[in-house]
Amino acid sequence: MAGLKIAVIGGGSSYTPEIIEGFINRHHELPVKEIHLVDIPEGMWKLEIVGALAKRMVARAGVDIEIVLTTNRRAAIEKADFVTTQFRVGGLAARAKDERIPLKYDVLGQETTGPGGFAKAMRTIPVILEICNDIEELAPNAWLINFTNPAGLITEVVQKYTNVKVIGLCNVPIGMVKMVANILEVESKRVKIDFVGLNHLVWGSKVLVDGEDVTQIVLNKLSDGAALTMKNIPDLKWDSEFLNSLGMLPCPYHRYFYMMEDMVKDQQKAIEEGGKGTRAEQVLEVEKGLFEVYKDDTLQEKPQQLEKRGGAYYSDAAVSLISAIHNNKKQLHVVNVKNNGTIIGLPKDVVIEVTAVVDKTGAHPIQVGEISPKIYGLIQGVKAFEELTVEAGVKGDYQMALQAMAVHPLVPSVTVAKKLLDDILIENKEYLPQFQSKIQELISKFGE
Repeated sequence: MAGLKIAVIGGGSSYTPEIIEGFINRHHELPVKEIHLVDIPEGMWKLEIVGALAKRMVARAGVDIEIVLTTNRRAAIEKADFVTTQFRVGGLAARAKDERIPLKYDVLGQETTGPGGFAKAMRTIPVILEICNDIEELAPNAWLINFTNPAGLITEVVQKYTNVKVIGLCNVPIGMVKMVANILEVESKRVKIDFVGLNHLVWGSKVLVDGEDVTQIVLNKLSDGAALTMKNIPDLKWDSEFLNSLGMLPCPYHRYFYMMEDMVKDQQKAIEEGGKGTRAEQVLEVEKGLFEVYKDDTLQEKPQQLEKRGGAYYSDAAVSLISAIHNNKKQLHVVNVKNNGTIIGLPKDVVIEVTAVVDKTGAHPIQVGEISPKIYGLIQGVKAFEELTVEAGVKGDYQMALQAMAVHPLVPSVTVAKKLLDDILIENKEYLPQFQSKIQELISKFGE
């Protein structure tokens, strides 16, 4: 049987050693022959460093995988079996703007949530559509595994506007399973969480250990100060009465909604007083250190320092999903997938994040049905924002973009929404071809 060809778009990412490790660990069940790491010319220096490490990792493991480094995306995609996307348009400099602009108006500044997530989506949509055009032409049978944030929203763009077979993926659910296992001091394979919601807005409706419902035990431990967060989210503690009334496990990103004022103050303090800067600026320092480590030609494995980057468990999630498709495993995975009636009350064609059975034909979500009013209002509000954002980003529609910004639960007023939108468009002008005429109009009105 011929080996598999994998194209990794954004191959110069500091996350790449994660996915290389994943393919090495599963080589016994996933016959990968070629991994093409793709990046843009400006990122070639990073690609060469990460690529050299990837080659050393493969050599040390003794697996027969060819690592190809390239800026030729079309050649990488041609006849690929799987394409993974992990790119960031504009790099960390653009992310820093996403985090700083909203804070001017006392609004949360975060790369995937709220106005920051909107800005990132606007930059990403034109590029993901180009990639999908290449896949449709050069690898029509390939699966696209999208890890690019905002993952659910970008997956929805692909679902609605292309013919590409796509599944969206995030490391938050697998991270939550591992964190709950740590809290309960059990092996993670014994923990199962029933997930429902959207990407970065997902709840654990039930937590099970060996089939026994331990949801309340976990909530009690969180109430007592146990940590359940990601590297990029401050570990603000949950209110005990709120958790008990919710009766479900919130994901770390819920702090941005349930603790909005405290999170905004924390961000502003980090910039104004602490000297830490935005999370993007902190990550930039982490990345500098990582690439210095990666340069060491004696390094032959994923370094521990990568855990500080926030990409933990990426390889577990991504490569396990690819194996489930290739090997027709009918295995449970938490993915971003078309709703198609899974959650009652949401349109059939939108993308949700739920547990699904994955086989060679794709991801088949497990029916959720009606959801509690404790969470459906927030889900519907954010999903309305995502639907409007998808339309605005694909069509370059300013009015649709304004409605998207105004409807988001974290944006306090239309006045603020319009200021945010105009700032985002001007600050990202080189990355937004779909909005160029409106951007020129805004620059004429306000200046750059």
